[in-house]
Amino acid sequence: MHMSEVLNVLMRWLHMISVATLIGGSLYGWLVWTRSAHALSSDVRESLGDSTGLYFRPLVLSAIIALVISGLYNVLTGPARPTLYHILLGIKLLLALHVFTVAILATRKQNPRRKRMLAGTAISGMIIVLISAYLRRIL
Repeated sequence: MHMSEVLNVLMRWLHMISVATLIGGSLYGWLVWTRSAHALSSDVRESLGDSTGLYFRPLVLSAIIALVISGLYNVLTGPARPTLYHILLGIKLLLALHVFTVAILATRKQNPRRKRMLAGTAISGMIIVLISAYLRRIL
């Protein structure tokens, strides 16, 4: 196996693990954490939300950096692609910007809209994964 093949595999892995971290964490926060936290008093819920946001933020930022680096690498080193690919890639990138922005905002302190933000991040992320699956088919 050549070094370029090893780098291709590592970049693909980095991309997938970063997506899993970002979208998986958002799904967990939206579907599990926010529902479980309703059993707590509002003060405790807010404090716990701030604490989980504090711990999730470095993961979010790391995943975003890894996605940008690996995504650029994958696009720049890939084969020529048809026009439809580029159109869908543009949509995917716009959704990714939404996910990045809202994921960062969802981790800020005293955020009363955290549940809604996590839901938006998770839903947009799942749409990105769907588009990505289709893009792999039209290569």
